[in-house]
Amino acid sequence: MTAIDWTKIYKKYKGLWVALKKDEITVVGSGKTAKEAWEKAQKNGYKKPILTRMPETLATYIGAL
Repeated sequence: MTAIDWTKIYKKYKGLWVALKKDEITVVGSGKTAKEAWEKAQKNGYKKPILTRMPETLATYIGAL
């Protein structure tokens, strides 16, 4: 499995919900809420998009026990 680079998506949509095609890189809808992104994807003809929220900032997390 290859890692997907969402750098361009993050820069354009940070802080927003995005609806993606099955290729996981093509944005077919976006909005301040998941519902808004979903509805825009539906309007664009994508019935089952992948929904995710782009973070407002990128932070590194290192867990410890």
